[in-house]
Amino acid sequence: MSDVLELVEARLRTSLGEPGARAAVTFLGTDRIEVLRFVDDQVVRYATLGMSDRPMADPTAVVADPLKGPRAELVLSVKAGRADTDKVLRPLAVLAASPQVEGVVVAPGASLDVGEPLWPGAPFTSVLVGEPGGLVEDLELDAPMEPVRFLPLLPMTPNEAAWKRVHGAQALQELWLANGTDLRDPARKSVPLDVTPE
Repeated sequence: MSDVLELVEARLRTSLGEPGARAAVTFLGTDRIEVLRFVDDQVVRYATLGMSDRPMADPTAVVADPLKGPRAELVLSVKAGRADTDKVLRPLAVLAASPQVEGVVVAPGASLDVGEPLWPGAPFTSVLVGEPGGLVEDLELDAPMEPVRFLPLLPMTPNEAAWKRVHGAQALQELWLANGTDLRDPARKSVPLDVTPE
C-alpha cells in the first residue's frame, strides 16, 4: 500500500471508526481497489480505498502528470438492514476504477452509471456525486499533490438521472430537499418529478 493510501485509510478510520469488513477488487490493467465497510448507528457506510493513489488525469492530456491533479475516494451511506447492500462492493469498485479505465475526472455534480442495480433489487443504477467535506474532511497531501477529497455518492433512480441531465445536479438536490427525501433509504421511491425548477 502506498503512503497516500495509508494516510487515506487513517483518515477514514478517524472519521468513521474501525471498518467491520473490507473487500478488494482488481480489474485488468488497473490498480487494486478496496472497499471498506463501516457500521454506525444503523447506517452502513462503504468507502473506496485506492482511487486516490494516483491523480485523475484530464482525458485530453497527452501524458498524465504522476503528482498533480485531483484525487478522490467515494463514500456511500445507506440505512442498515433494509436491503442486501453489501453487494454494492463491486459496483463501487467499478466506479472508483473509472478514472484509470476510462480517463474520467470524478467531480461533484457528476453522474456515474453502473448500468445495473447497485445491489440486488435496488431501484438505482446510478449515483450523483455530492460535495466533499461533510462526513470526511479533505486530506491534505504534500505539495505539489492536491488534497484527497471524499465524495459522497447519492443513489439516483433512472427517472431522477434523466431529470438531472435536463435540469442539473443542483435542481435535483433542491427537489430532494423540498420533498424531505431520505437519500440513505436503500428502498426509496423516485422523488416526484412533475415540477420544473424555479
